[in-house]
Amino acid sequence: MTTSDHADPASGVARVDHRTAIAAETARFVAAVRDADLATAVPSCPGWTLADLVKHTGSVQRWFSALLRARIQEPPRTREVNLRLPEQEDGYADWLAESATVAADAFAVTDPDLAMWAWGVDQHARFWVRRMLFETLLHRADAELALGLRPVIDRPVAVDGIDEFLVNLPFATSFAPKVADLRGPDRTIRFRTTDGDDAWLVRLRPDGFGLDTSRPSADTADATVRGTAADLLLLVYGRLPYEAEALAHEGDEHLLAHWFANSAF
Repeated sequence: MTTSDHADPASGVARVDHRTAIAAETARFVAAVRDADLATAVPSCPGWTLADLVKHTGSVQRWFSALLRARIQEPPRTREVNLRLPEQEDGYADWLAESATVAADAFAVTDPDLAMWAWGVDQHARFWVRRMLFETLLHRADAELALGLRPVIDRPVAVDGIDEFLVNLPFATSFAPKVADLRGPDRTIRFRTTDGDDAWLVRLRPDGFGLDTSRPSADTADATVRGTAADLLLLVYGRLPYEAEALAHEGDEHLLAHWFANSAF
């Protein structure tokens, strides 16, 4: 749980218009790759090129859009969807831009409060919209990092993204099996922003882990990592190591190493 000056009273999370943010993040992604060599390697996604990154992101947008239109009520049995992927990679940038339009069309006919199956906590259509945003944003950042650029991430979006990641991570074991190893004898990790008053306290228990929403800003924790919201978002997603100069950490090094070795999403 996060505390913020611009928060949703029901959740404590900074308000973000996820639908609008997806369009903005896709536009940034498209601008980054339009004139780039799509054979460029993406270090933050080992084995991938920019072409792979674009294809993956557009595919996710189109697949999630299909799930929204189908109003799924149980786990999907297939990820097959008509991608309409261009035969030539020089059409990939425009195809990615079109993917955001496909998503916007799905949003226009879907009530975000509609009950739907989701693999995470929020069993509503809005889960998939929020998830699409951070898939798009992180891979936009991957593209910019591969091109030697420093990603700029809007602070409210970064705060929302950290929360989205930490809230849903306990439910990610089906595709991130190491998450099941995130357990411990009542050990706590605190993430705190340095550019605002946002904090999350993760508690590892013998049977698993989760956010401690009763005292997220508690002064005591077994380990703490501090940084801007943007840098903390890159941290939780494995795009920055906790030892990075942009971050400050203190406390149990073994606990931090254990967390980051098993929290890859």
